[in-house]
Amino acid sequence: MKFRKIVAVDETLLNNNAIARLHTLGDKVEIYHDFPAEETEVIRRIDDADCLLVSFRTQIRRTVFNACPNIRYIGMCCTLYSPDSCNVDVIEARRRGITVTGVKDYGDEGVLEYVISELVRLLHGFGSHRWEKESTEITGRKIGIIGLGKTGSMISEALKIFGADIRYYSRTRKPDAEKNGIKYQPLDILLSEAEIICTCLPRNNYLLGEHEFKIIGNGKILVNTSVGPTFDKDALKQWLTQCPSSYYLCDATGMGNLTEELLYIPNVLYTPYISGKSIQSIERLSQKALANIEEFMKL
Repeated sequence: MKFRKIVAVDETLLNNNAIARLHTLGDKVEIYHDFPAEETEVIRRIDDADCLLVSFRTQIRRTVFNACPNIRYIGMCCTLYSPDSCNVDVIEARRRGITVTGVKDYGDEGVLEYVISELVRLLHGFGSHRWEKESTEITGRKIGIIGLGKTGSMISEALKIFGADIRYYSRTRKPDAEKNGIKYQPLDILLSEAEIICTCLPRNNYLLGEHEFKIIGNGKILVNTSVGPTFDKDALKQWLTQCPSSYYLCDATGMGNLTEELLYIPNVLYTPYISGKSIQSIERLSQKALANIEEFMKL
């Protein structure tokens, strides 16, 4: 049975093959390739749709459900880490009998390549900055990974191949990683000992504040692969100002909405691209998002 109306309410990154497939799954299909600025526009776009597709950027809250009562399926074209960190009110949706699905493991490879390439450039001085006076390798460097999910695990394993001394912090211990030589440390110890720190957290997880940045100190590198900041912005700005030999690295996803506030700081190395967005990742995302929809239609 087809959906009556499918709406991709913002830029979900679904490729042309996936969009063509959507037209066989719904009587009417509307695809948007921008991001609505106001909730009233979100509601206008959804209208009477029974299938909603959305990226990680557009908020879908109770007021949207009230205004669009026909929704019975929401396909998040992004990772659904947990209801608490979602742009979709998953708990309210499920309370109303709306199925919500997400997509996992589609952009991690590009994120991994970003972390390796930017660290190599900064450590060797291949770009406009060099971390230390002399060129240095990843080999032997103490690197702390905060958050050992799929992305964090891939980064830790890759950096381990380069010969880095890897340690991690996570709210839950990871026995398999520890058996593989990745050492667990409490957060404060990791921040104190690690020379390079990489945050790989679900969105809306803010672990680094003024206290944590004081522990980190000067001469460190912070890399953010999360969706949006993992820190208090004022604390980060103070750290970068007071510690000019430290660097903050992020791509467009990690920067979130802080571009205007952080871009002027000389030790912020910003890459204005989404590292998890590539031909391959878009194909993986598209296939998995379509598979979720088709699985729902079997019910």
